[in-house]
Order: sequence, then C-alpha cells, then structure tokens
Amino acid sequence: MQEDTQVHVGIDLQPGTLTLTRNGKDLAVYHALVQFASPHANPWAAQEVKFSAKGPDGKSVGLTVDLLNDTWDGPRADVPDAIWKVVALAATSAGDVGITYAPPGRA
Repeated sequence: MQEDTQVHVGIDLQPGTLTLTRNGKDLAVYHALVQFASPHANPWAAQEVKFSAKGPDGKSVGLTVDLLNDTWDGPRADVPDAIWKVVALAATSAGDVGITYAPPGRA
C-alpha cells in the first residue's frame, strides 16, 4: 500500500498584506502553513492552510482554513480568493519538490 505524499510549505507574509476576519475581529496574518497532498500518486491538492496572525489586542492567534469540500473530492466553494492566492504562492515556493498546482478555476 502506497502512503499519501504530503508537503507542508510555510511562507512569511509582510504585515498588512492579508487580513482575515473571525467573529467580527480583524486578524493581521504574518505566516501561513499550507498542506499539500498527493494521495495514491494523484495530482497535488491543497488540503488546508494554518494561519498565524495577531488580533486587535496584539496577541497571536491561529486560524485553520479547510480547502477541500466535505466529500474531499474538490475545493471548498466559500474560500476567499485571497486565500487561494496564498496557496498558489506556497505552491510556487515548493516547486523544487515537484508540486504543480493551480487554484480552482485557474487550471
């Protein structure tokens, strides 16, 4: 049985380049960790992004965004375009390990 191939790609973001809102509070993102997988040698898929951010009070918080729909057979429809841009940037950064990836609707 072949195991799923996974790659985690971390990227640092400049302050002010991405703000996410959770429970009505703006979070200033400074790091993203994107998980890519190639299950059973299938094409690469982005599964989730873990964001590190600072809240309005200056405290660090984490936020995880699931990128696959509930049946795990395609992208989640409600993911904002800005998050897909972060995923594409991470995929570009991981090009040296063989990841080729395009956000949904841009293949």
